[in-house]
Amino acid sequence: MQGILYEEPSIWQFLFITVIMGGWTAWRTGKSVAENWQSYATLVIYVLLLGGAIRFVHHALFHGTMLTVQYYVVDTVVLLLFATLGYRYYRTRQMTNNYYWLYEKASPFSWKAK
Repeated sequence: MQGILYEEPSIWQFLFITVIMGGWTAWRTGKSVAENWQSYATLVIYVLLLGGAIRFVHHALFHGTMLTVQYYVVDTVVLLLFATLGYRYYRTRQMTNNYYWLYEKASPFSWKAK
C-alpha cells in the first residue's frame, strides 16, 4: 500500500495526519455546513480546499510532495468520506429535531417520513 495510498515510510504518519487530524477536521466541516443549511456542493468545495491543506501538512512535517495528484486525490477522498458522514449525521439530527412532526430517524445518517 505504501506508494499507492500514501508516500510516507510509515502508515502511522498517514493515519495520524490524514485520518485522525484530517478526518476530525472534515467531520467538523460537515457539521458546520449542515448546521448552516448549506448544500452538499458547498461541502465538496470546502473538502477540496481541505485536501490541499492536508497535503501541505504532509509536506511541511514529513517532507512529502506537495503537488502530487495521486496523493491529493487519496487524501481528499478520505476527507470527503468523513465530511459526508458528519454532514449526514448532523442534517439527520436537524431534520428530526426541527421537523419532528414530519420526520423520524431511520438511522444515524438518514430520516424518513412519519
